Amino acid sequence: MRIAVPAETDKSEFRVAATPETVKKFIGLGADIAVQAGAGAASGFSDADYAAAGAKIGASAQETLTAADIVLRVRRPAASEVDGARPGAAVVAMLDPFGHERELAELAGAGVTAFAMELMPRISRAQSMDVLSSQANIAGYRAVIDAAAEYGRALPMMMTPAGAVPAAKVFIMGVGVAGLQAIATAKRLGAIVTATDVRPATKEQVESLGAKFVAVENEEFKQAETTGGYAKEMSAEYRAAQAELISAHIAKQDIVITTALIPGRPAPRLISAAQLRSLRQGSVIVDLAAERGGNCELTRPGETVVVDGVKIVGALNLAGRLPATASSLYARNLLAFVETLVSKESGGLSINWDDELAKATCLTRDGAVVDPRFQPKA
Repeated sequence: MRIAVPAETDKSEFRVAATPETVKKFIGLGADIAVQAGAGAASGFSDADYAAAGAKIGASAQETLTAADIVLRVRRPAASEVDGARPGAAVVAMLDPFGHERELAELAGAGVTAFAMELMPRISRAQSMDVLSSQANIAGYRAVIDAAAEYGRALPMMMTPAGAVPAAKVFIMGVGVAGLQAIATAKRLGAIVTATDVRPATKEQVESLGAKFVAVENEEFKQAETTGGYAKEMSAEYRAAQAELISAHIAKQDIVITTALIPGRPAPRLISAAQLRSLRQGSVIVDLAAERGGNCELTRPGETVVVDGVKIVGALNLAGRLPATASSLYARNLLAFVETLVSKESGGLSINWDDELAKATCLTRDGAVVDPRFQPKA
């Protein structure tokens, strides 16, 4: 079995899909692994590191992909970027399928079997394969670090001979994995932290980290979580009551970090222009949902803008801005999943199509898009 790790072609992507650590483990499974020259350079992994781990270094993407049974990527490759792999080769990556039906159809036409890691079921067996959680952890941490850098003041309370410096007030909107990591990081830096979410289960999580929970806790709130652990779409009445509460709270904050995303939908609006303008000059908003349009009405994806003295950070791919750590976690996620695709007897690619992990994540197979959600519309 041959595994290929080509370099990412997106110039803003600094992560890599395999590390020297996972290369050794793939070889332990009986695989030959080829890594394109320079693929790990932006993540701090040299070609010499990969070679020492046992990988062959491909001079080009074409050489790396030749006769590959499995192709590991961070982002979805174009159809032309899997040319050279074996027919039916497994492409494992974050495929970002929502809204990209045409690209998926082209990938299907290339004859590969594509697996979207972000569609991994949220079950205990798949926790080690959960790329959304591993990367959101990094993004939540980086959001606080970026916010602290932009804020221009200290986060912890300081007692000095010249007088006291008050602690910064940090408000986290959306308490998923990224939000929880943001809470923990802001607390470690000494800020006064509050957080909000429409899912009732998050209240205990917030309070366990030493932060204060802020939400309208009515009957609708108690039923506001899907079986998959995501937030439900709330009624107009609830949104109005929550907005009134949040408006009063947000006006007192120094830093606001928004993390709310619903798969397959635009990012929900959490901060209106009017609410933003209630913040003090010098305050900072870091919008983790910028890639999906932003939780803040005035976010500009990929930019940091200043509106009435408030900075709005719309940075993209926050996890990718800590590429060494993010790559290490992502590569382990891929390793855990690929192990389920490999026969323990023969050491070759042997996909069990009865396995719920394969069924949930497979998007293309035998030249067609197999997930009905992403099939091209007539």
